[in-house]
Amino acid sequence: MNGRLLLVCRLLVRDLRRRRTETVLLLVAITTATATLTLSLALNELVTRPYQQTRAATAGPDLVIEPGSTGPEALAALSPLTAAPGVTGHSGPYPLLFKMLTVRDLTVRVVVEGRDATPAALDRPAVTDGTWVRPGGVVIERAFADALGVHTGDTVSIDGHPMQVAGTAVTAARPAYPYVAWHIPSSILHEAGGLVWVDRSDIATLAGTQPLTYTLNLKLADPQADISVFGPERRNPKFRGWHIRTWQQIADVNGRLNKKAQEALLVGSWLLTILALTGVAGIVAGRIIGQRRRVGLLKAVGAGPAMIAAVHLAEYLVVGLAAAGIGLAAGWLAAPLLFGPTAGLIGSVGAHPPLRVVAAATALALGIAVAATLVPVVRAAATSTIHTLADAATPPRRRRWAIWLSRRLPTALLIGIRINARRPHRARLVTANTLVSTATLAAVLMAQAQDHTPVPLGHSTLPDRRDERTIQAILLVAVVACVVALLNTIVSTWAAVLDTRQPLAVARALGATPGQAATGLAVAQLLPAVPGVAAGIPIGIGLYLLFSNGDQQYAPASWLLAMALGVLLAIAALTALPAMAAARHPVADTLQSAPA
Repeated sequence: MNGRLLLVCRLLVRDLRRRRTETVLLLVAITTATATLTLSLALNELVTRPYQQTRAATAGPDLVIEPGSTGPEALAALSPLTAAPGVTGHSGPYPLLFKMLTVRDLTVRVVVEGRDATPAALDRPAVTDGTWVRPGGVVIERAFADALGVHTGDTVSIDGHPMQVAGTAVTAARPAYPYVAWHIPSSILHEAGGLVWVDRSDIATLAGTQPLTYTLNLKLADPQADISVFGPERRNPKFRGWHIRTWQQIADVNGRLNKKAQEALLVGSWLLTILALTGVAGIVAGRIIGQRRRVGLLKAVGAGPAMIAAVHLAEYLVVGLAAAGIGLAAGWLAAPLLFGPTAGLIGSVGAHPPLRVVAAATALALGIAVAATLVPVVRAAATSTIHTLADAATPPRRRRWAIWLSRRLPTALLIGIRINARRPHRARLVTANTLVSTATLAAVLMAQAQDHTPVPLGHSTLPDRRDERTIQAILLVAVVACVVALLNTIVSTWAAVLDTRQPLAVARALGATPGQAATGLAVAQLLPAVPGVAAGIPIGIGLYLLFSNGDQQYAPASWLLAMALGVLLAIAALTALPAMAAARHPVADTLQSAPA
């Protein structure tokens, strides 16, 4: 047993040293796949759990109550609730005003909440920039501040009273901008608006003649309970006209800000995973083809299927697990830099990926190793040693019309067609790679072509953050898809270069020039890319329309045509350099290095 293990280790080290370029390509391909998978899982973590993280960081309440009355009557109505059965803690009541805020040439609705300088035990907004409330200063909810374009130190005016921005903060007691539930006191109709906090001492000045209302934050013994905690009926008549929000309702409203972006990231994660796996499949298929002769040599010296499996599995495990570790770290660290929760919430992926993410990345690497090992083992059991040693490529199907047509084709085009006929599976992977990347770019163009309705906020309007985040998510998927597609193209081109050294040398020996050989190799990559581009455009448009509501505008045909030509030009540029390098290699050296 020790002798076999030592033999496997020696063959592993020898093959990794002998095939350094192929090993690097395999490492890059698997790293890209695991990094893409990890990135997709991390992005899903960022957009699905931000409210829970914000609630934990800010001691969010279970129930937020605003009475249907104002002034002393409102305080009297809230007072008995703090001692009701099932209530374990509270903060407030805090005074509320519904005013207009002016900054530069914008005048928008704003909910003004009076707070104390000392942080409360329940609902203590987390300051993200600057300081907490102070007399004469205002703290603006972060998403609202981003929409307004204001920063710490700027001056805003609330109902004609100038105030300096002391800082920005986030809270779990109210939905983020624009869903903070601005309303006229005693009215149950909600309007879009933003949230600000001021020192309690400034409330009387800001209120003027407007009566104050109040908000009360409650902590319940059963966080899943709602208004029913105050009576046997779920809808208690004494609370008619009140504004009562459970933390689940607030979480649901905040979830709407990320819903479209989450859908875009979900669909994008599947597309990116498919894209990354096509790159891995391409390099693994190339290595399996290149190892045909090796399988025959192992069989010739007496190795059985188990030994052949051990030799191949060891190599792929070493490379796969190393790539999984690199890809896991890269994807997890990149996610918060590329995309985050809405500005009104706190969200992070943590310093270390959870076990399920590590398991998914490791499972992908192991799956690649097992799949890559399975083919040589099956071939060893089903193919004769002599046939395996011959290492014959897939013979092209010879048809009379094809032969007649090939005589009239330019040399470069003929070489490209023969390369794809020799390795048809690689050509299909190029088509899949181009299709996914083109579909993603078509969805981006569709998103950019829409007229997005702004949010009305009284006298002024502001952009809808939902549309902005959806476009941001689609752009992120598109950028990552382009990077993965570029890596896949580079890996596929180099794999094709290594696999076609002998056929290109034979073509040159028969009279083809280096330029024709290089162009032929580039054509071999471009030909399967054309149907991928043609199919990717309608698929991308269809995916966008599938997850969109209402009437949608189509991207101009000129945009789509320019994008399609850009994809093909990028593929041609990426294949040009390795193709020229392969075509200029001396023919004699290449033919002498071919296995006998």
